[in-house]
Amino acid sequence: MTLAVLISGSGTTLANLVDQIAAGKLLARIGVVIASRPGIAGIDRARNAGLPCQTITRKDYPDVESFSRDVFARCQQAGAELICLAGWLSLLQIPPHWQGRVINIHPALLPGFGGKGMYGHHVHEAVLQSGAKQSGCTVHYATNEYDAGPIIVQRTCPVLPGDTPETLAQRVFAEEKIAYPQAIELYRQGLLGK
Repeated sequence: MTLAVLISGSGTTLANLVDQIAAGKLLARIGVVIASRPGIAGIDRARNAGLPCQTITRKDYPDVESFSRDVFARCQQAGAELICLAGWLSLLQIPPHWQGRVINIHPALLPGFGGKGMYGHHVHEAVLQSGAKQSGCTVHYATNEYDAGPIIVQRTCPVLPGDTPETLAQRVFAEEKIAYPQAIELYRQGLLGK
């Protein structure tokens, strides 16, 4: 199965997918990586892995619709069957043809700690401030709203006394490394309802 991986930052999720594919644990190939900003570490990770990488920045388009059209057109050109948002921070308008074929990973247990502005360290800070005893990650279908699509896989980890956003993020990412490939494989096998 051919994937398109969309990134906005360091590319750690992309690196995990590359490693899982190389190890034969994920039966997929990455047809294209699309970055939402130039100069991010994820672009270097993609190039170092020998993956085709393109940059499409939202500010270069007059509206979300035209930006989204270009993103999805490039995924289509790469032969992508599934689009994996991997730290992608730009809102997309998902065309009907792609509904149920775009998935995202979020560093918390949705529906809690999601929505606009809830990404990266913001999520972990909110979890710690809430006093929650558990966190984790959620792989879900992407929709035209932030973090609102049906849940595919969730994995949990404890919130420990003395945790900082950084220490919690490390524990959550360890679960993300398992959850995202698992969700992709469930999709590949046709085991998910849409």
